[in-house]
Amino acid sequence: MSATSDLKGRGPMLLAMVLAVLGYQINATMLSPALPDVIERLGTTTAAAGLSQTLFFLMAAIGQVTLARLSDQRGRKPMMIVCAFVLIAGNLLCVFAPNIEIFIAGRILQGISAAMFTLAFLTLNQLLTPAGFGKAAGIITAVNGGLAGVDAIAGGQIADTIGFRGIFVCSTLIAVAGLIGVRKYVPDVPATAVEGRFDSRGIAALALGLTGILVGLAQGAAWGWTSVLTLGFLLGGLASLVFFVVSQKSAANPVIDIQVLASRRAWPLLLTTVCTLGGAFGAIALTIPLFSQDARVGLGLSAVTAAVLFLTPIQLIGVISAPLTGRLGPKIGWRTIVVTGAVANFAIFLFATFFLHNEWILVASLAALGVTYGGFMLTGLNGLAVTTAPKDKPGSLSGLNGACFGIGASLGIALASAMITAGSDAGGPTEAGYQHAMYTALALLGIGVLTAFLIQRPDPAEAPAEAPQPVLAHH
Repeated sequence: MSATSDLKGRGPMLLAMVLAVLGYQINATMLSPALPDVIERLGTTTAAAGLSQTLFFLMAAIGQVTLARLSDQRGRKPMMIVCAFVLIAGNLLCVFAPNIEIFIAGRILQGISAAMFTLAFLTLNQLLTPAGFGKAAGIITAVNGGLAGVDAIAGGQIADTIGFRGIFVCSTLIAVAGLIGVRKYVPDVPATAVEGRFDSRGIAALALGLTGILVGLAQGAAWGWTSVLTLGFLLGGLASLVFFVVSQKSAANPVIDIQVLASRRAWPLLLTTVCTLGGAFGAIALTIPLFSQDARVGLGLSAVTAAVLFLTPIQLIGVISAPLTGRLGPKIGWRTIVVTGAVANFAIFLFATFFLHNEWILVASLAALGVTYGGFMLTGLNGLAVTTAPKDKPGSLSGLNGACFGIGASLGIALASAMITAGSDAGGPTEAGYQHAMYTALALLGIGVLTAFLIQRPDPAEAPAEAPQPVLAHH
């Protein structure tokens, strides 16, 4: 089987990959409008629901780093099958969850399966010509943003009728179909030679560090910011991250290249990614869905109406604007795309924050984010990570940037959940809580503007003749 064949005759393989990644993706996009239903049916709190989302996206970042690197040694197809089984197990836990603890365990497993995206891209890159890969990657990327908003509406409809568990039943059916398709139609591709053993110690330290800090931030308002539990998570997480950084310097096969990380081509870009996802995604995936359906201090809309007004437009416009941005980036420069998008995101969020109770201004603002966030930022950050990577380590920066998508999303949800919980009273979330969550998102986006301007301008002399494809993360 040639590794340079085109897409001819690859339809079943591509369909299997689409189903495999879609099984994961709808758990990211369909559940947002159903969060109030999760809180009600499981008898839990906004903080606990926010924690489930935080851990879901955090595990997505860790899963992409871990399973993608393992696939270099164990093979792509075996790790894709592992991802499918992990996703199905997580779905079943959520379907039958009697309480929020079991639900969170299911969300953790679902998040790990996000590695299916990276594994699909790596497999296609080994099997297809550059032209064939571009076409196939475009199809997989379209799934990356959901189904042009249809999944958000479907999630709201399911939540309003049969409840949130129906979402995971749908995901399970798709994941099973994807598993069967991967086993039957995705060929085995040779493992990539990797020097040194897999850095399991580094992965464990990274996972513990990020989990400790993000859980501490998400639950700090509920547990008390000075409580032993909160401080234990925060300080323990910080200590694990320090150990992780130190261990990477001596690891034979490090998870993260510290030299690349320290460069001005890297750390401002990665901080921009984290802050952009933290600000925009935290609001879109948690604050707005909860606020729009809150009958006491919010807009009091149904799950379906909230999805149609606030989630579908940004996804639908993003599907259109992302490919257009991809064509524009090489012409005007990826850094220009990122800086422009960062400034525009901040300006749009000013309107959304200060006119939170004005339904139609909020709708217009979020729709505009389909261009600036869904198009400019998500596409531009990936493109810049590829084009500014060192010539001798072409995949180093895009891999780090892919992980930062999940870290930023989980951070944004953790902070939004903490702000909403801190502003709650005996009757539940208050207007002040939602407003503070939006102020926090705005602050993160403001930091993202500053770090975007600090990104080193690419040197045309360092550009590779044929840049590698970006590692695209879920959003």
